[in-house]
Amino acid sequence: MALRPIVYGVACLALFGLVALDLGRGRSLVRAETAGRVAARSPSQTTTAKTVAAAKADDNAEGCPAGMVEVEGDYYPAVEQICDEWISEKRDRCAKYRTKVRTFGQPKAQHFCVDRFEYPNQEGVRPSVSVTFEEARDLCSSEGKRLCSAQEWTVACEGPEHRPYPHGFKRDPEACNYDKDYIIPDDFAYQNPLTRSAEIARVSQSEPSGSRKSCVSSAGVFDMTGNVDEWVLNEGGSPQGPEFESGLKGGYWGPVRNRCRPMTTDHNHWHHGYQIGFRCCSTAGSGAQENSQPTREPGRSHQSPARDSSRRAMAPQS
Repeated sequence: MALRPIVYGVACLALFGLVALDLGRGRSLVRAETAGRVAARSPSQTTTAKTVAAAKADDNAEGCPAGMVEVEGDYYPAVEQICDEWISEKRDRCAKYRTKVRTFGQPKAQHFCVDRFEYPNQEGVRPSVSVTFEEARDLCSSEGKRLCSAQEWTVACEGPEHRPYPHGFKRDPEACNYDKDYIIPDDFAYQNPLTRSAEIARVSQSEPSGSRKSCVSSAGVFDMTGNVDEWVLNEGGSPQGPEFESGLKGGYWGPVRNRCRPMTTDHNHWHHGYQIGFRCCSTAGSGAQENSQPTREPGRSHQSPARDSSRRAMAPQS
């Protein structure tokens, strides 16, 4: 009889381990950027995220400058998004996800303003590319804004349903500009400042911002997946290292992950590419003057150029 509590305890631990690791085929458990103990919650248990801007037609919504969308919601460190139909499991590309999503960890409230379109935030204009993280940060600062944090960007993209794609749970290359055939870039032509513009024009398959009316999140933000990759402030670094605070989210026009949650974390502040752009954020209620970036987690630091001197046209991962 004394063995029963021990056996029961071991069984519980084993069951917990299977849930936490989520070893079943077709399950994609997106882990937290930082380690920590997490507890599962169902969507009905979560605090309902509010996408304030979705109900406001006027860009000059209270608390946000013109051209920005006000977003309020909770960021969860991890979500369980289960793929029912893979395009390529190896490359983490899924055609269809289940609509039931579980959240893990302590939610962190977010309330911010985000550009409706990719920089220069003008509908009908192609987004700027070939910018470094530092250049993107400075351009946002010049407008009284800042780069979006990875958490803010994810909340604006996923919405309260924690969608894998801003437009829903099914991958749709007609809705957003992705899954186009990859054009191999000429690395030497891109590196040369005299031929870079021509090379970008040759390989680029980006489209003017807002061209795809279905590529919009529940918050009313356009082109968050596909079109061009977007620089964000990576608050958590990378579990594999190096711990760059420069992250890329959303993917570009090619056949990559193109989802709300993933982030490429292995490029430093000086990296740029033909498919890399950005958009800006600001704290809701701050008006048009906010030049400081959100604070990173303790222990994260800037890296030197020697760690990653890549300034070349390479196949992105987002």
